[in-house]
Amino acid sequence: MAKAFASQGDLEEKKTSFTEIGRGLWAFTAEGDPNSGVIIGDDSVMVIEAQATPRLARKVIDEIRKVTDKPITHLVLTHYHAVRVLGASAYGAGQVIMSDKARAMVAERGKEDWESEFARFPRLFQGHESIPGLTWPTTTFSDRMTVYLGKRKVELMHLGRAHTAGDIVAWVPDEGVMFTGDIVEYRSACYCGDGHFADWGRTLDRIAAFAPQSIAPGRGDALVGPDMVAAAIESTRDFVDSTYRPVERVVARGGSLREAWEAVRAACDPKFADYAIYEHCLPFNVARAYDEAQGIDTPRIWTAQRDREMWDALQG
Repeated sequence: MAKAFASQGDLEEKKTSFTEIGRGLWAFTAEGDPNSGVIIGDDSVMVIEAQATPRLARKVIDEIRKVTDKPITHLVLTHYHAVRVLGASAYGAGQVIMSDKARAMVAERGKEDWESEFARFPRLFQGHESIPGLTWPTTTFSDRMTVYLGKRKVELMHLGRAHTAGDIVAWVPDEGVMFTGDIVEYRSACYCGDGHFADWGRTLDRIAAFAPQSIAPGRGDALVGPDMVAAAIESTRDFVDSTYRPVERVVARGGSLREAWEAVRAACDPKFADYAIYEHCLPFNVARAYDEAQGIDTPRIWTAQRDREMWDALQG
């Protein structure tokens, strides 16, 4: 029997958690759904990741209001994906920050990504009628930007390509805490459909070089303590490598996309089959790996139609 398309069969509401990962630093997590982060400064609040809709964003805001009444002035979006950015209007932040490259990706493929993810994640897009449109940043940067929330310093950095070409992280040096977006996951499949496999490991190395005490990952539980951080970074590396290396070998001998699919299943199923959104991600991951192994550097744009065709060809 064919599997339900993407996450269309995942309709059960997830239990949320709000975990303090450093002084005034919080991770909002939801059993494998997209995470958000919160940085409380002296006089204001920065939120990392907006959620998919204003309805979901209000769940984050409700948790923030349990710990502070300071205004939310900054919203940082680590990349352009719809499930991360379309709830932005709920926060009322005066500054919405992305990398230059992420903004360019909104312009290039934001509408298609919205339509694609709307079909993939129906539960996350409940209340979508309140989304006012594509989310555009007020501020962008190329490599590094520093924001001060009073005396609290937050460093926003593009450390390299990984989950997308425009990924950024937020580093809070006074507590040694990092918000990584989907560059790092914990017991959740990495979505690699817009990824850069050959670069991802180097970007993980740059994150590890900061020796974070805690990390708020893109999906999965908050990573508290250096041991948990190191384990999640290495698990993410293993997932990316275990997806790409088999495909690279198939492409090198002139094999087909279907052969690449079977090789990835053989390598990844024993280790990752119980991870959140694993079956959802797999066709998109294999398709992108197959393209990259053939020398296609820029990920092809996913549309709702292309999603279905790929799903039917591999998961059907």
